[in-house]
Amino acid sequence: MTPEILPVEQYDDQLAEKVSHLNTLMTPFNAPEIAVFRSPVSHYRMRAEFRIWHDGDDLYHIIFDQQTRQRIRVDQFPAASELINQLMPLLIARIREHGVLRRKLFQIDYLSTLSGQIVVSLLYHRKLDEEWKAAASALRDELRAAGFQLQLIGRATKTKICLDRDYVDEVLPVAGRDLIYRQVENSFTQPNAAMNVQMLEWALATTQGSRGDLLELYCGNGNFSLALAPNFRRVLATEIAKPSVAAAQFNISANQIDNVQIIRMAAEEFTAALNGERVFNRLQGIDLTSYECETIFVDPPRSGLDEATVKMVQGYPRILYISCNPQTLCENLQILNQTHEVTRLALFDQFPYTHHMECGVLLERKA
Repeated sequence: MTPEILPVEQYDDQLAEKVSHLNTLMTPFNAPEIAVFRSPVSHYRMRAEFRIWHDGDDLYHIIFDQQTRQRIRVDQFPAASELINQLMPLLIARIREHGVLRRKLFQIDYLSTLSGQIVVSLLYHRKLDEEWKAAASALRDELRAAGFQLQLIGRATKTKICLDRDYVDEVLPVAGRDLIYRQVENSFTQPNAAMNVQMLEWALATTQGSRGDLLELYCGNGNFSLALAPNFRRVLATEIAKPSVAAAQFNISANQIDNVQIIRMAAEEFTAALNGERVFNRLQGIDLTSYECETIFVDPPRSGLDEATVKMVQGYPRILYISCNPQTLCENLQILNQTHEVTRLALFDQFPYTHHMECGVLLERKA
């Protein structure tokens, strides 16, 4: 697949293969029928990263073929959002003409939104100085005059120059509500916005009529916490990355949500606190015993849940598990299935035209 052509006509077949594969993986757990959520067939990625290739007086975006490692020139990238595709040729043309901006530039990262905002990071193998800052400011102003709601950042070793701010504010339509999500450059955000909306709406429908409170581990910028808040009395969520916690706090305020509490802790630390194994200053003033969490929500990294956290989540009547790696999900389910049964199963095609898939599982304690 060349970067400027997507095999759109193969999309249905590739999705059917994923459904078949997930069905096979989930057979040992007596899982129900899969709810399948399709991705847009193009312009679905809100993020994109490109290396920059210098060829005499020319320079351009490139990617590397994953199999052959062959260098591929990229002028348009239909997997990325329309906004990224609109900006790419204009940005590279301006940089090509400006020696200060192009010298030792080796990578450009884009983070776009459905709300029309975009942040661009220029990465260099050299020190950035005032001359660079002046040239970058002029570039930013020119592109803003062309209609782009642009933030521009320069990065080099141990250096980050942020001309204005290092974030964009996304607005997602979720079940009749517009939710504001601050997304910070170089922090994790869901790459496929249309699929993210479907994931949030599935989780919201799945937890409809829930009792008590929700505990969420790995909450990021509050992506799920905010969407799920109306279904619970209170939400207690943990996240370890400082920028994500700060974004989550902003999002709580911006969306006028008053029943979500974010704690900056790793899932493993929180498990230790719940088990009474350690005391953390970060939990001062928070009465964990006041929460009646009937449901726990986990969206772990590709490695899945560690052994201690698996045992901890088994203590909750309902477990909502979003996974970006069905293999580690199944490893966790081998233990969770001893006490809980899978009552809902979904496949979210977050990464079309690849073997990767995101899935959602609701587990409920066996009678």
